[in-house]
Amino acid sequence: MIISTAPNVDVDEQMSDIQLESEVRMFQFSELHHGMRLDRVLVNLVPEFSRSYLQQLIELGSVCIDDQVVNKAAQKVKAFATGQIELRPTPQSQAFKAEDMALDLVHVDEHVLVINKPAGLVVHPAPGNWSGTLMNGLLGFDERAFLLPRAGIVHRLDKDTSGLMVVARSRVAMDALVHAIAARDVKRQYLALAHGVWKGESRREIHQPIGRDPLNRLRMAVVNLNTHAGKLAHTDIELLANGGSGCLVRCTLQTGRTHQIRVHLSAMGHPLVADTVYGGALAAGMNRQALHAFRLAFAHPVTGVPLAFESSLPTDFSRALDQWGLQYNGVQI
Repeated sequence: MIISTAPNVDVDEQMSDIQLESEVRMFQFSELHHGMRLDRVLVNLVPEFSRSYLQQLIELGSVCIDDQVVNKAAQKVKAFATGQIELRPTPQSQAFKAEDMALDLVHVDEHVLVINKPAGLVVHPAPGNWSGTLMNGLLGFDERAFLLPRAGIVHRLDKDTSGLMVVARSRVAMDALVHAIAARDVKRQYLALAHGVWKGESRREIHQPIGRDPLNRLRMAVVNLNTHAGKLAHTDIELLANGGSGCLVRCTLQTGRTHQIRVHLSAMGHPLVADTVYGGALAAGMNRQALHAFRLAFAHPVTGVPLAFESSLPTDFSRALDQWGLQYNGVQI
């Protein structure tokens, strides 16, 4: 069910007013502030704004102390110094706006949405993607999303991963879903097309901790917790089809670490097709990582009724399987 969202006029006008307004506030540090970080002090002096927003303003040069621009949030302040802060829009603050977007809605009720996210759609605004995200579309679909943290988003898919996501529409549902995900009560399963011929047992449990790659901070890696920061990660992987060029596997997340499936498959010697960040190569016509969140199951956060949803393979994924001669006729759970 594809629904095109359109921003509510009142909400859109309200957000525009917020974006256009700018206010200058004067302040003076007290003896209690002496030696504290600038961003921490500003949280006390301007308590209605978040620390992250104030840090952005500092970096943008919106804070002056004793007539000097200060752009380091960690700078220590001195008692009795005076200054001012210009409260103005930042790229991040402007990102929280409703946008007209076609959403593929699999399930809709008063408390939750289940969305089939296409590859290429960013879930949440971030540097380089301050608009056109799923969050913007959710704000356009329902003005109540403005009342929820992250517009009700409780988990994410990478930009180039397609498939199912659950989104909260009420605070009670959001709190319950966050708890359920943390308790591993939300079942998330993926189909992955990987390089390399699969050998050995068809089912494997991967228990390998994941953290920042010590050689490349822009990606994740399997790490040794004795020497590097990281978190325990568990993925169950099952072979579905094997061929001369690669294999189709089903991955079940038991934890939810950043890039978990991509990292674990790469560490096994089976990087995802077209996942160039983790050792994959463009192949079988795929120009994005071959990962699809095909099944999502959870208890309804309000009624407790068990819910389960499946998503068929996107066209590019299906064509890639055909090119490699791999059969997929649906997966029985």
